[in-house]
Formats: sequence, structure tokens, C-alpha cells
Amino acid sequence: MIDFAKFVKYSKPGPRYTSYPTAPEFSESFTQKDLKEYYKNQSDDRALSLYIHMPFCRSACYFCGCNTIFTSKEDKKSRYIEYLKKELNILKNHLNTKRVVTQMHFGGGTPTYFSPSQLEEVITAVKEIFPNFASDAEVSCEVDPRYFTVEHMNVLKAGGCNRLSFGVQDLDETVQKTIHRIQPFELTQNVINIARNAGIHSVNTDLIYGLPFQTKESFKKTLEKMLTLNTDRFAVFNYAHVPWLMKTMRKFDESTFPKPETKLEMLKDTIDFFTTNGYKMVGMDHFAKPEDELFKAIEKGELHRNFQGYTTKGGADLIGIGLTSIGNGVDYYAQNYKEIEPWEKAIDNGDLPVFKGYALSADDQLRQFVIMELMSNFSLNITRVEKEFNINFKEYFDDAIEALKEFEEAELLNITDNKIEVSQTGTMLIRNICMPFDAYLNKIPEEKRRFSKTI
Repeated sequence: MIDFAKFVKYSKPGPRYTSYPTAPEFSESFTQKDLKEYYKNQSDDRALSLYIHMPFCRSACYFCGCNTIFTSKEDKKSRYIEYLKKELNILKNHLNTKRVVTQMHFGGGTPTYFSPSQLEEVITAVKEIFPNFASDAEVSCEVDPRYFTVEHMNVLKAGGCNRLSFGVQDLDETVQKTIHRIQPFELTQNVINIARNAGIHSVNTDLIYGLPFQTKESFKKTLEKMLTLNTDRFAVFNYAHVPWLMKTMRKFDESTFPKPETKLEMLKDTIDFFTTNGYKMVGMDHFAKPEDELFKAIEKGELHRNFQGYTTKGGADLIGIGLTSIGNGVDYYAQNYKEIEPWEKAIDNGDLPVFKGYALSADDQLRQFVIMELMSNFSLNITRVEKEFNINFKEYFDDAIEALKEFEEAELLNITDNKIEVSQTGTMLIRNICMPFDAYLNKIPEEKRRFSKTI
């Protein structure tokens, strides 16, 4: 029996490490001039991954940390598409858009809040500018089941979509009412049937633990009911409470949140539940069937992490398209404007609508590799790092190794001359385990760190 109470001390602000350096390090000193230079110097042999941000939602889900715009006006969505097309044409002037595309992802907001014909218009525009999709390209879309029809499915399927991710979060009525997202189980069941009938063989559902009024018992009921849908993957996220960033989160009574030790128990129960029902844990918050390509990637040590989560499509330059989207290459990150007005203004001027970014140093690239390996595969081959980056690992990271001793003593990980191996219990604290390698975080006093808590 694990004594989760002793791990409560690790409930502290920390990054989720969808990037390193993390987004707070991005700077406005990085301009479109810098991004143009990176595009110019990129190898034509490197593949492309496209992220298209569709920011609109009908109404707010109070738990959501995404950059969204709430509207019921069709003209706003139509206008957004026109500017997306303009941005695509500007990209064509600075980037070799004939490079092979191995991944395309539609995120939001709610991409399927756009009508089927509007989605078709966007897909057509993207493929006109980026015509060279790989035969095995992963084309995915985030879906709110409340805004999804057979017509949406037909458009996505015709556009090459082969993976869908359905947002569910929780099935408990009290929780749904509190988070302002009423979504009956039957609705979710119906849209997953639509996807299956269309031949979509990779279906994911998103769940969140740590929401108001959730209990171990209520969340277990959600898991049991969701299992009957037989989806290929589950993403089970730790609710990130950041009310200083998201005003809607201020509506929650924080006394209704599960305590940190309860959240750890919920995570442990979730891991046990899925692993006893034929799923394998992938990264810190995903579960996949053994035949799923995510699990195959982790077996080969080829799992990667980016702003869309875990992926098998590494070695590609990510191009962010649309409001607030983030792109990155080997040695940079670039983020578009977060507000509609400056984004449109930049595009009207014929500019890449980049708001800020970051140029990675050699040290950044080394630490990025170490953190992403641990986040993805729960282990790190020290010998490989030394060879690839020409360093003595334990000398270079002597402070991090020292900080990890308490995790080793707690049997959360094991460090040898050749490897760092995280234990099964340690995987629940993987963000904490990565934090000693973060050169930027360690310069910020804990009380001033503006991240959600790790537990």
C-alpha cells in the first residue's frame, strides 16, 4: 500500500513540459525577421507537422485553459477562415511548403463548432499550400461531442483525418454542472459510433481528474462507463488550476477540489484500472491498447512530446497556423499573436503574425532532450546523452543528480552509471522529477512560479 500522504510535499507549481524552455521564457524580442531566417535555413529533407488553431466556442467550460473566443456569430468564424487563408499564403513566401507533411492537427477552441462546409474550406486551403502529405500522415482533430455530426465526420474523413480526440472530462452530473459542460454519456457514445462507422481506427477520449466535487468513487464510475466505449486511447489529465490566467476558473470554490493525496490515489486507481483492462500507460497521462502505435513507440523508445501531447511523429518541424498557435524547429519556438486584432493587422501587412518566440542555446537543446526523454519514456539513457552531446553527464548535471537523491531514496527512481529509470510510482511525479533539469525554473523562487501544481 502506497502512503500517498508523504508525497503531498511534492504538490508544488511546475511545468507540464510540452516544451523546454517553457512558454513563460518566450520573448517579444524574437520577431518575424528571426522566424523568416529559421524557415530559410530549414532542411528540405525535414518533414513538416502542421497545427491549425480554431479558437471559437459557443460557451465557456470553466475548467478549460485553452485560448478560446466565445461567440455565436457566424460572420466571426467566416472572417477567421479568410484570415487563415491569408496567413497560409504568407507562409508560402517564406517556407518551402512542398516538404512532406507527416502530421496535421486541428485544435481549439472547438474545431467542430465550425460548420462542415467551413471545415472543408479550411482543409482545402491548407492542402493547396501544403500539397505533399505522406501516405501515412497522421491527421487528427479535437472534437467536442456536443458539436459533431455525420456531416462533420464525412468532411474530416475526406480530408484524410484518421484520428479523433473526443473531450469528455467527467460523466458525473454534479461535476458536469459545476464545470459548465453538460454532456450525457449517450451523446458521447453516439459520436464515437459515428467515428467508428466512418472507419476511424484511432479514437481517443479526454478525461480530467481533480475537478470540483470529484471523488475517488465518482471518478471510478466514469472510468467504468467510458471503458464500455472501447476507445483506442485515453488521455487522463490532471486539472490545471490557473485562475490568475483563466477568469472562468475563479468561479470554482477551491474547497470542493479533491485534496492532493486524494488526487494521487485517483491517479493510482486510474493506472490500475486501465492496466488491468488491457491498456498500457504511455507517458504521464495517456493509456493505449498494446497494438496502438503510441505503445509501440514507447517500446522502441521513440515516443515524442510536443504541444499536442504525445506523438510518434518526431523529427518534423512544427508550423503553427492561426491565432495563438505555437510552432517550433530544432532550435526555436515561435508563437502567433493571442488577440484577434494584432493577428489580423500583421496578416493585413503581409507579415508572419509572430508575437514572440525563443532561440534555443546548446544548453537548452541538451536539457530539452533530457526532459522530453524522461517525460515520454520514464527513463534516460545516460550513455546516449553523453555521446550525442559530448558531455560527462554526472559532472554537467551534478546539481540535478543531487536534487534527485530524495526521489531515489523514496524509491521513485533509480540512477546507475548508464541510466535513470523511473519507478511505476515515480511516474505519477514525473513533472517533479524533471524539474531539477530545468535551468530556468530553478532561478525562480517557488512562491513566484506561475504554473499549475504538479499534484
